[in-house]
Amino acid sequence: MLIEQTPLVGVLIITPKRFGDSRGFFCESYSAKAFEQNHLEYDFVQDNHSLSQAQGTIRGLHFQAPPHAQDKLVRCGRGRLWDVAVDIRKGSPTYGQWFGTELSFENGRQLLIPAGFAHGFVTREPDTEIIYKCSDYYAPETEGAIRWDDPDLAIDWDLPEGVSPALSPKDAEAGSLAGLNSPFVWEIGR
Repeated sequence: MLIEQTPLVGVLIITPKRFGDSRGFFCESYSAKAFEQNHLEYDFVQDNHSLSQAQGTIRGLHFQAPPHAQDKLVRCGRGRLWDVAVDIRKGSPTYGQWFGTELSFENGRQLLIPAGFAHGFVTREPDTEIIYKCSDYYAPETEGAIRWDDPDLAIDWDLPEGVSPALSPKDAEAGSLAGLNSPFVWEIGR
């Protein structure tokens, strides 16, 4: 398992080893033992699987507030997506900053997004599947969202020329980072 640091402390790119031959490949997409050996202490309790049919589908930027805050381990099962994490921990030196990376079936990369970050993605191909683990169960009463196109964040979604984003009504109506009273507080070393 290859672990890469990102500019946002706690957000990691994790690439499991693939063992391939003429038939295809095998990989352990997640191993609690490997996480423990790398001092990554997460207790994932729920797996989610989402299909976005249209290229340019944007989902996010979402989070769940305490007491149901979620750590996420995100990967792409089919297609390609641009995955984004935004630091929303009050007092963090990187508050309001974002990091994005391409996840695809081909590259096998995963993004580890701890609680305290908003998460979103845009599909770069039709029929893209996202598969992710969560450290807490879905709790709609704790949901929060930030606009995908918030000018204060200035996220480069790299939408192709002429492609308009496909959004849910909830995402289209999300508020700004400036209007967010974040329920997360930055802790030194985390």
